[in-house]
Amino acid sequence: MMDILYSPWRIDYILSKKEKGCIFCSKPKADDEEHLIIKRGEHTYIIMNLYPYNNAHLMVIPYRHVSILSELNDDELFEMMKMTQLCEKVLNEVYTPDGMNVGMNIGEAAGAGIADHLHIHIVPRWKGDTNFISTLGRTRVIPEKMEESYHKLKKVFDIYEI
Repeated sequence: MMDILYSPWRIDYILSKKEKGCIFCSKPKADDEEHLIIKRGEHTYIIMNLYPYNNAHLMVIPYRHVSILSELNDDELFEMMKMTQLCEKVLNEVYTPDGMNVGMNIGEAAGAGIADHLHIHIVPRWKGDTNFISTLGRTRVIPEKMEESYHKLKKVFDIYEI
């Protein structure tokens, strides 16, 4: 029999009113802290996920509006990976997770919440972070305020160049 994993906390995001246009295109035009942008590169930026799967869930996003990897030029592709590498380094330094999930959902059928604008997820993981409270209690435990995570991470991201 197949096991089924439910994530009912995602319904808030699914049913929430969506901004017109692409949020990944509009966010870099506004205030970094307000929109949780933690690091900017020439071709990409790092943002904290507003609807995280875990504390300090980050995303690396190209400024240019593209939906698949083959649409990226070499500079964008290289910088996306360098920024992902930097996320790994900073998350290890700040939070010392037991592991990380790094990945992309390309296309709506693959689970991309924003299918039109490519992005990489970097999710720190700790042993036991998926437990009964999420499964039975329909509650996501994020042990730190988003603002505190932002400032803690920003301080270290500011040290490093890509």
